Amino acid sequence: MRSAVQLFVADGPLLDWDASEGEIDRRENQLKEISGPVTADEAKALVACFGPDDCYGVAWSLLHQTGPNPVLTTQPALEANEWHHTLWTRAVNGGLVPGVLTD
Repeated sequence: MRSAVQLFVADGPLLDWDASEGEIDRRENQLKEISGPVTADEAKALVACFGPDDCYGVAWSLLHQTGPNPVLTTQPALEANEWHHTLWTRAVNGGLVPGVLTD
């Protein structure tokens, strides 16, 4: 796994909307250091970094960084993070994994 991915993953999940502007900028800059495409192993590690909300758009950048690999190959539990559900929906809609979309 590349060092830029390791660094991002080591800092853990993205914080929520209460994060400081400096922390948000720092994580966004870390994410920008990860050149795409990421490997399947890197995508699996990055998917653990989604936080409770969109962290002022950083989560959307992270979402784009994890694709087009089908990171999730089984449907997430109902209580799973909304980002995991989004990744699953995209993988099913893109024909990357077999599945049925449910509410």
